[in-house]
Amino acid sequence: MRIAWGRDDRGSAAAELAVALPAVVLALLLGAGALGAASRQVALQDAAADAARLLGRGEGEGAAHRVVSVAVSGAGMSSRASNDLVCVSAHSVVAIGGIIRLPLEASSCALVGGR
Repeated sequence: MRIAWGRDDRGSAAAELAVALPAVVLALLLGAGALGAASRQVALQDAAADAARLLGRGEGEGAAHRVVSVAVSGAGMSSRASNDLVCVSAHSVVAIGGIIRLPLEASSCALVGGR
């Protein structure tokens, strides 16, 4: 009786690669999208802080909107003043892989008349 070792496994590595490769590519794309979303969140937070400082120094609402929209394309903002603070909320939506849409929001406050 003769046993043929390994002959039944021929081509199995290629089949396993063909099955696993789409999952690996998807994981890499989602990871890259998540890094992009995190980067956009940081930029949105910086823009909200800059806009709050501008409004705190007495600049117009238009200047604050421009700062936010230039820093993060497609972003919007709203502001409110209470006592000696002016607060800005900036918001945007990021798409990961064209399938997942995440809303992003950042807020910051500054003293009115502050330097």
